[in-house]
Amino acid sequence: MTDPDAVTSETGPILVVDFGAQYAQLIARRVREAHVYSEIVSHTITAAEVTARQPAGIIFSGGPKSVHVEGAPVIDPAVYDLGVPVLGICYGAQLIAQQLPGGVVANTGSGEYGRTEMTVTAPDAVLFGGGQPELQQVWMSHFDSISVPPDGFAITSSTPGAPVAGMEHVERKIHAVQYHPEVVHTPHGQAVLEHFLYDVCGCPPAWVMSSVIDTQVDLIRKQVGGAKVICALSGGVDSAVAAALVHKAIGPQLTCVFVDTGLMRLGEGEQVVETFQRHQGIELIHVRAADRYFERLEGITDPEDKRKAIGELFIRIFEDVSGGIEDAKFLVQGTLYPDVIESGTASAAKIKSHHNVGGLPEDMQFDLVEPLRSLFKDEVRKVGTELGLPDEIVWRQPFPGPGLGVRIIGEVTPDKVAILQRADAIVREEIRAAGLEREIWQAFAVLPDIRSVGVMGDERTYGYPAIIRAVTSEDAMTADWARLPYDLLERMSSRIINEVDGINRVAYDVTSKPPGTIEWE
Repeated sequence: MTDPDAVTSETGPILVVDFGAQYAQLIARRVREAHVYSEIVSHTITAAEVTARQPAGIIFSGGPKSVHVEGAPVIDPAVYDLGVPVLGICYGAQLIAQQLPGGVVANTGSGEYGRTEMTVTAPDAVLFGGGQPELQQVWMSHFDSISVPPDGFAITSSTPGAPVAGMEHVERKIHAVQYHPEVVHTPHGQAVLEHFLYDVCGCPPAWVMSSVIDTQVDLIRKQVGGAKVICALSGGVDSAVAAALVHKAIGPQLTCVFVDTGLMRLGEGEQVVETFQRHQGIELIHVRAADRYFERLEGITDPEDKRKAIGELFIRIFEDVSGGIEDAKFLVQGTLYPDVIESGTASAAKIKSHHNVGGLPEDMQFDLVEPLRSLFKDEVRKVGTELGLPDEIVWRQPFPGPGLGVRIIGEVTPDKVAILQRADAIVREEIRAAGLEREIWQAFAVLPDIRSVGVMGDERTYGYPAIIRAVTSEDAMTADWARLPYDLLERMSSRIINEVDGINRVAYDVTSKPPGTIEWE
């Protein structure tokens, strides 16, 4: 597969060391927003492994534990002696103080949580340059505090509950802040991060979508050579952008294969064929496989089993199709960074297997080409726009690889799919009509495996409820349930109940991620 470390050419990546913080992904995103490439790594990474990756800098994330707790995560102490710039945030700052000689982390008996006023005591400090105010608002979330900085460190800021809210050792290029600069509640936080990236690490703001495209085009060409490549085209944003990017790199060597699983949204199969075959000029093979999928899913109710069954059949169909494509050795997939993280990595427990990551069979006959594997969703949209894809593709709402198979709770049948397709179409039509399509990350319907009693036309009904799910998000790593207007919800409910046979009740999901996930399965 394409090498994610190679997406930056000006300098090495910024490694964000995950100590279990809820904001580790946010830190990585803020670095990328400064046009510097970042990656999330586990705190178990060794100094030798850090050296092998040749990073421009390292950022220690916060974490939920105290540095004094037995089993609290630590970093290989040899990392501090590599000469690589380090920025510690919250728990990361306390860990620096604990691991380096002379530092003391005290349990003061009172922490700081939420908005806090901080005093910059060293206006010439590297991280506070550029005319930042002496008094500024920061976002705190800590119980322990650094009471004494390590030997050679200068205190740069303080708060009533944190005598060492910031510290630095300029010669060793080690900096730390007790607060969270990555959150929007810290107004000057992005400036602090950019001072670290630009002034301490020496990273130019060169990681832009045009450079990502150029780098990935080169990597794709080196990886596949003159071999034939097939692309798993679903019609969603990710596979569409991946196909366009690979087509830019190798042109007619690419053949896209659209497997119509029967689990697509209403009318989407026809739209995919129309868009890519006629308008994008990409060779497309249309495989109608609904019967095979329904047969394979018969009797399966466990979510992970469904995902794995869909993923395995997906690959087997591609293997069948590739027999007619000379020298087809590579398979393109639109795998994204959140897919990789959620499917389980060294620094993240598995949440669910994504059909294009954790659901792939071990004896798969293709080498994968995954040019978007290092990108978040909003970055993929930028790449798509840069490649000239139309807005109706670039801004299409995310759709899970297993399709409606993971929005139907319990066994997947043709009848259930038909019901859900119609309900889902109404939800999306009303979101579009309300002008909320760009504001809502995803809006869709879910069909649970229960029935309830209702009354329609003075007669008893016994039908399925439809659950509407709508969320706002930046990158799918976290999401908040969308506060849709009541009149919009009422229109959705009324239309679904009146227009979709088999549904007699509508509910709205008000769960954020975490603790839930965006999809129900």
